[in-house]
Amino acid sequence: MPRQNPVIQYRTSDFDFDLPNAQIAQTPLDDRASSRLLQVGADAIHDRQFRDLPDCLTPGDLVIVNDARVIRARLHGQRETGGRLELLVERVLDQHTVWAQLRASKKPRPGNCIWIDVPSTRAASASSATRYGATMLGRAGEFFVIQFDAEIQQVLNDAGELPLPPYITRVPQAQDDARYQTVFAARPGAVAAPTAGLHFDSALLQTLDERGVRMAGITLYVGAGTFQPVRVENLDEHEMHAERYEIPQSTVDAITRTKQAGNQVIAVGTTALRALESSARTHGSVTAGANETRLFLKPGDSFAIVDRLITNFHLPRSTLMMLVCAFAGYAPIHRAYQHAIAQGYRFFSYGDAMLLDRALIDTALMDQT
Repeated sequence: MPRQNPVIQYRTSDFDFDLPNAQIAQTPLDDRASSRLLQVGADAIHDRQFRDLPDCLTPGDLVIVNDARVIRARLHGQRETGGRLELLVERVLDQHTVWAQLRASKKPRPGNCIWIDVPSTRAASASSATRYGATMLGRAGEFFVIQFDAEIQQVLNDAGELPLPPYITRVPQAQDDARYQTVFAARPGAVAAPTAGLHFDSALLQTLDERGVRMAGITLYVGAGTFQPVRVENLDEHEMHAERYEIPQSTVDAITRTKQAGNQVIAVGTTALRALESSARTHGSVTAGANETRLFLKPGDSFAIVDRLITNFHLPRSTLMMLVCAFAGYAPIHRAYQHAIAQGYRFFSYGDAMLLDRALIDTALMDQT
């Protein structure tokens, strides 16, 4: 009789890997679809170009993208006593109030005034002369609650900076305003791009349409927590950050038709996957509407909706690295990452992509004979 292995208890260190700094992409390629695509199955990997994606899909398949748009969420300024500070807006609560991360040598107290600088390059055209005022109201967990005197959208437009990820070590440039957005970005509110979508351009979308591959959208407002490493070894002790998502009825209907026809649902990015799988877990099936997710997917978890995943290469020890191992299998992902590093693939937000097939079972959890 087969003898079943005990379930493997993965730890955070199991998702670590060494990456040469030279392979962390600092700038986007001139042509979005010219990035590389590593196609990963259970037993084989194939080196492709992203523009080859239509050849990897079947007419009738459904590709689901995240249409969130990145806001100019990073603000620089000073406390009323003169100390410098930096805000990273995490969530807009109303026209004047936000949750934000705050970096300063000394944190302001509730009731303290904050001044936000308008960059000199924008001051001539900005609605305000040189700065905006705000008040620190208190804390909401790890975030500070900040209330601005002016409308937050005006503040972000005049004073905000595009929040490039921490591993991109240069300052934002003019090209980032367009290239750190997907071509289907429509709904402002994210503080990081759904980076798997950065590889699509208009020509590729047209080719997919001509091949009979259908498109649908969801919105998940990516938070800064997506870049945070897991700081505990025991995965059960990790507290997942919350992100808001919305799924339209048209996407629910498209998923139903696709499944009924025997075709596959392909999520573009872990954000689209988390929205769909969160909804399915909450309601029993994907349901239209808005909600919030703290879904933390790791090896041993199952997937109800997504059959294939397009995703970039992720940070070591991150929840996203754990998610792709859950989806495609721990061993296949680690082989794929070793191959990508050896072959000089570009990593992280402006890097290359993978096309993953969902593993029916993680090979590390299979029975022994």
